[in-house]
Amino acid sequence: MEENKKRFDREALMDILPHRGRMLLLDSAWLEAEDSAQGSYRVRGDEWFLDGHFPGNPVVPGVVLCEIMAQASCLLLGQALKGKNAYYAGIDKMRFRRLVRPGDQVTVRSQLVRHKLSVYVVKAEAWVGEELCAGGECSFILT
Repeated sequence: MEENKKRFDREALMDILPHRGRMLLLDSAWLEAEDSAQGSYRVRGDEWFLDGHFPGNPVVPGVVLCEIMAQASCLLLGQALKGKNAYYAGIDKMRFRRLVRPGDQVTVRSQLVRHKLSVYVVKAEAWVGEELCAGGECSFILT
């Protein structure tokens, strides 16, 4: 990562995102450019969403991967997010290609596709190493 890219740890992310406690699903995130961001999360194995999903075969639920991608993508909303919350308006063309398990380091890559008024559309992908786990478009509305 280049020196001029600002990295946000969990504490700094709480200044941007409203998520707290167990719902803050990023360890860190950073802006690559004005229209692209990345985030990361290490699956420890003791997360609430693994309890019962599935006994003896823990797998991160797809909806949780979508939330991890959404949280990283919110960095792209920048100043427009100040004093507002971003809510999902849609998830399009999302495909799940690889299981994510305890010990995996998930890296999210997000690209701003377009925005109009208070609606933002991003292309987001979740990777473990060189393997694509999930990807699609996420739409958010700011309120």
